[in-house]
Amino acid sequence: MRTTGDIYLWPAAAERKLRMAYQAGLPAYLYGVTGVGKTSLIRHFLEKKEYFYVSALNTKPDDLESEKITAPVIVLDDLYAISDIRLKDAYYQKIQEWMERNDLWVVLISRAPFPAWLLSLRMKYSFVMIGEEDFCLTREQQDEYLERYGLQVSEEQLEKAWAVGRGNPMSLRIFVMENGNLEATMRTVWTYLESHVYDQWDTELQEFFMDISIVKDFTVSLAAMITGNKHVEHMLAQGMETGNFFAKMGEKDGVWRCKDAMRWSMEQRLHKKRSPEQISRLYYNAGLYYEMEGEIAKALEMYKVYDDTDSIFRLLVANARENAAIGNYYELRNYYLELPEDLIRENPVLMMGMSLLQSILMNVDESERWYHELEEYQKRAERSDAREARGRLITLDISLPHRGISGMTELLRAAGVLITDRKVHIPELSVTSNLPSMMNGGKDFCEWSRRDRELAVSLGKIIEFVLGKYGKGLVPLALAESYLEKGQDDYEVMALIQKGRMQAESGGKIEQVFVANGLLCWMYLIRQDLEEALHVMQTFRERCKKEAPKLIANIDTFLCRLHLYRGDTAEILAWLESAPDENREFYILERFRYVTKVRVYLQQGKYEAAYNLLQQLLYYAKEMERTYIRIESTLLLAVTCYKMDRKEWKNLLQEAVSEAESYHFVRILTKEAGLWLPLLKKNREEIHWTDPHFHRQVLEEGKRMAQMYPGYLRTKAEGEVTLSDTARKILRMQAEGDSMNKIAGQLGLAEVTVKYHCRETYRKLGVNGKAAAVNEARKRKLI
Repeated sequence: MRTTGDIYLWPAAAERKLRMAYQAGLPAYLYGVTGVGKTSLIRHFLEKKEYFYVSALNTKPDDLESEKITAPVIVLDDLYAISDIRLKDAYYQKIQEWMERNDLWVVLISRAPFPAWLLSLRMKYSFVMIGEEDFCLTREQQDEYLERYGLQVSEEQLEKAWAVGRGNPMSLRIFVMENGNLEATMRTVWTYLESHVYDQWDTELQEFFMDISIVKDFTVSLAAMITGNKHVEHMLAQGMETGNFFAKMGEKDGVWRCKDAMRWSMEQRLHKKRSPEQISRLYYNAGLYYEMEGEIAKALEMYKVYDDTDSIFRLLVANARENAAIGNYYELRNYYLELPEDLIRENPVLMMGMSLLQSILMNVDESERWYHELEEYQKRAERSDAREARGRLITLDISLPHRGISGMTELLRAAGVLITDRKVHIPELSVTSNLPSMMNGGKDFCEWSRRDRELAVSLGKIIEFVLGKYGKGLVPLALAESYLEKGQDDYEVMALIQKGRMQAESGGKIEQVFVANGLLCWMYLIRQDLEEALHVMQTFRERCKKEAPKLIANIDTFLCRLHLYRGDTAEILAWLESAPDENREFYILERFRYVTKVRVYLQQGKYEAAYNLLQQLLYYAKEMERTYIRIESTLLLAVTCYKMDRKEWKNLLQEAVSEAESYHFVRILTKEAGLWLPLLKKNREEIHWTDPHFHRQVLEEGKRMAQMYPGYLRTKAEGEVTLSDTARKILRMQAEGDSMNKIAGQLGLAEVTVKYHCRETYRKLGVNGKAAAVNEARKRKLI
């Protein structure tokens, strides 16, 4: 890639592969979108060598007689232009002739990946493939390129330039030409593609990609639905030969993705060539496809673009009929909150949905307001409408998160009678909220654990009847969890788990199977068989990829909990990448992931982050009457405060222990014993216990757990990074947007020394560029 004068900035990966091919005498195949620098690289590489260059755009195979090619290198460019079958055959013969010559190095250039009509040659000869990504510059090269052109842009502009172009040479050249104006750069790129690429395509191919540009990713069936084209696979094959403008994201999934530059330019073209009505129809078709596939959020996104209010309303009502674990209440909250209240008051399903949503958002007053609106509707409604409203009220009585379980036994008995007498119909209700727990699932049932055997006998059948398929396996699993928490007989616990799992597998719900597997894993962990626990959950994860993708996030979280006991840093950090950001929003259905994130913060030594998240969890526990989370969070807060040298740690630990003791919850303490037992020993502190048996049980098992898993939540010293004063100064100046040359001048260093410090800083921080280094250093409070 050229900069000023005769200076050439090499795309490192492409140059390395090309040089290797030349030295080994292997044929090279270069491909990438127009303007990526394929031909420029070859011309620069062969600048002082003799070579024969031809373009398929203006050369016929008959003109390429082998004996006339006397140069040691032949370059055939614009291979994508060969579309006629007879020309393909003729070029195939010519290329094969060249490949058989020992005195000739062959270089082929195209916009698209290796074409199918040359595949037999690729199998026979070892081509060195140099793809589009090899031509892109690194973030450092991008900044160096712009610096050499004297372009003064802010760090934010550099970030945006990188986000848009990802080091694409053509985008960078235009960015310089437009003097750092990003919007002008994008317009120019679109114009270039319009005039130099798309106009060379067949009209049908242009229209296909123009219509499909309304989505970023698509399958063959989605593309057919949007465009109405029956020959999608042919269009894709033709498009692949024409240019490298889209890619298949995975062989199994069959998902295709348009590259950003192409999609943006095609969107512009779409709005020029199509009427608003035609465009609206494309979005409607896409929305209908997503709706049929159960991807409600994507469907609503399509309908909203062209304000299809009827489809939006219909979808929101259908979603509100689902229980909170299945419905996308939170994800769709903005759509619900934008609905006119008069419209909501006419529909009992929507009123129930709004009450449930507001409770999920912890807006208790608003939730109760909509509950009372539904009550008023039920009073004035008649027959089927009244029956519908009554069923929705019972659903809310059972499932509203903020109401706890007060009066639940009487409510379930009454609901059972009403359902038996066919006076009401309620949808199936999940009590797990997609979590691996009955006791700490949709609601907190710690109080019921005090009378677990009694309630299992008196309420078991009623619960199974009222909850439908979600009730299968519930009673034995709830008993198993209660017994497990209280440290009762392991063999009885295991027997109940297996009984509950078999019932859930036989006509029940996979969410209950998740609970069974979760309890089984805790048992394996306690019995010092962590490997088996990991195996059970990993095997279940594979099953859920197809059967229950909504469970995957919490399954991964459970796996992270297990990895924490073994100190598997790589797996823990990988999970953290996908963990919800509590600083952006606190979503109560993510509570299992939040309490796991607290543990990861403790393992990483991020005590302030752990402290702040625990405060949110404790507020939630108080507002929503969540006993188990309150005990768990208080225990973790005690450890966090100790790490932060806060004196209240002992009182918090006493509070957690006392409440756990009141329920005889042994395992909530022993699973974390490796955290809190050493604090007592180190500080010679005592905790007050009222039950000697409980005290002895916790200490005996707690010591055993601490010995079994000595690496649990231990802070990793190797994660610490130390930077010299000079390195810090350089990084601060980079954060302010100073160039390498300016930094060298102000610090009295050679520019090569500054670059060395930068490379070392990037290596220590585990990043690849300036912006990432600045962000990481700020996170670590190094600058």
